[in-house]
Amino acid sequence: MLRPLALLAALALPAAAQALTCGNDASGFEAWKQEFAQLAAANGVGSRGLDALAGTSYATRTISADRNQHSFRYPLDEFMRIRGADTIVSQGRRMYENNRPFYDSLEAAYGVPAGILIAIHGMETGFGNFMGDANVLSAITTLAYDCRRPDFFQPHALAALALVDRGSISPNSVGAMHGELGHTQFLPGNILQYGQDGNGDGVVDLTDLADAMASTANFLRQKGWQPGAGYQQGEPNFAVLGQWNAASVYQQALAIMGPRIEG
Repeated sequence: MLRPLALLAALALPAAAQALTCGNDASGFEAWKQEFAQLAAANGVGSRGLDALAGTSYATRTISADRNQHSFRYPLDEFMRIRGADTIVSQGRRMYENNRPFYDSLEAAYGVPAGILIAIHGMETGFGNFMGDANVLSAITTLAYDCRRPDFFQPHALAALALVDRGSISPNSVGAMHGELGHTQFLPGNILQYGQDGNGDGVVDLTDLADAMASTANFLRQKGWQPGAGYQQGEPNFAVLGQWNAASVYQQALAIMGPRIEG
């Protein structure tokens, strides 16, 4: 049985956050951490989270990855080839056949079909084969400090510190280059807002497949997914795929792979 874990309210930055400095290299990161620690404490982050913040370091690999996201610029056919769509479909079919009751239970609970969930799982981490090797806290705080998109990443950095306070992640937790975690790569704020305890053990752990799949289904449902409605271009649920990933080629790839996975 799928049981949602009680979640913290989504974190919102106060107006004072606009006064935070930012930087485009490592030189100001340590000073920025002192500013951010004050903001974090004002938003209820406790000693464990603040200690974890103090231990973060500027994530050069994250900045490099953020500056060089090229795959979404490819035409659809090339994007699908590079992302291994045929392999995702063939492996996804086997996954569905071997775990049909599980995916059927997710669709019954959230209204999201197996094909989309499995396609996302394959696209994000190759079905959990690589969930990242970057320190989550260093990655997300670096992006919160960076001048490109601090307003987007600062709430996720606060959420990551709150997750440390709760014991949901540790200062050493690893994930993707932008601080995403688990089988389907959730940003920390989305874990707080949409995370689900899919296996019923009382903990939301996105490195657990049941939790990750339930959380992904819940995210889509909360973003407007209509059970039973289509998700091809022009159909009601296609727009919801854009809530998962803003790149049009990604959305189109999911819409193509989903029905192929379900056969």
